[in-house]
Amino acid sequence: MITLAVSACAQSNLAIPLWEGVAPGSKGEDEGHSPTLTVFPADPAMATGAAMVICPGGGYGRLADHEGAGYARWLNDAGITAFVLKYRLGSAGYRHPVMLQDAARAVRLVRARAAGWGVDAKRVGIIGSSAGGHLASTLLTHFDAGQPDSSDPTERQSSRPDLGVLCYPVITMGEHTHQGSKKNLLGTNAPPELVQLLSNELQVTGDTPPCFLWHTVEDKAVPVENSLQFAGALRRQGVKFELHLYQKGGHGLGLGSREWNPAEWHPWAAECRRWLREQGFAR
Repeated sequence: MITLAVSACAQSNLAIPLWEGVAPGSKGEDEGHSPTLTVFPADPAMATGAAMVICPGGGYGRLADHEGAGYARWLNDAGITAFVLKYRLGSAGYRHPVMLQDAARAVRLVRARAAGWGVDAKRVGIIGSSAGGHLASTLLTHFDAGQPDSSDPTERQSSRPDLGVLCYPVITMGEHTHQGSKKNLLGTNAPPELVQLLSNELQVTGDTPPCFLWHTVEDKAVPVENSLQFAGALRRQGVKFELHLYQKGGHGLGLGSREWNPAEWHPWAAECRRWLREQGFAR
């Protein structure tokens, strides 16, 4: 019955709740308090079996559609089944670790129901932009192996993504952070130890998954140092990565076109698809 229900949701891109009933730590039961995954299935004739959880940006205060559903369609075109995460936000009164809890649950849920979605539980990645990139990089550096004795089969799954794609990401909570994202995530006057914990360039280990990063040097909202520092940490830990820096362009570019026009896509889209192909994710 679960498989049939999931398939119906996938076909119509309906949002499914991350938890049955009220989400842990919820402050209410309306839309802003109910984290969901919206399923965008790849065409079965093109599907590679890989999956990506998408974390849209928006400063932890809103969710940018062009970095959610827009990316999902692009991933589908590469044969990847996509899952757009609607995570809880600072603008609705939430703070860390709720956002990380939502992202971790999303990856676990995709793995737990992989067969029903026609995806490989060992090929589940995560992609995020701006503050969504911070959330993705947080899961890439703060994952766990799951709870094998849990009564919830979803919670038994690992939350470690198999790879990450970070688009002009917020990485640090330090000098080069995006202040709006930091305030929405940590509140005001966050203790130094929490600032350090969520400065993800400081949390990279040899177990951090492979990553693709891109940024524009002209980005005035989220300085390029965020990607540079994370890439440097990956390099020091021997983690495979690819970093693309572009001279021109501001913040929040997404694919480069808000319309479905591949001719106008930013070069990162083709480079990332090539990289995803090399990782065994894309066509």
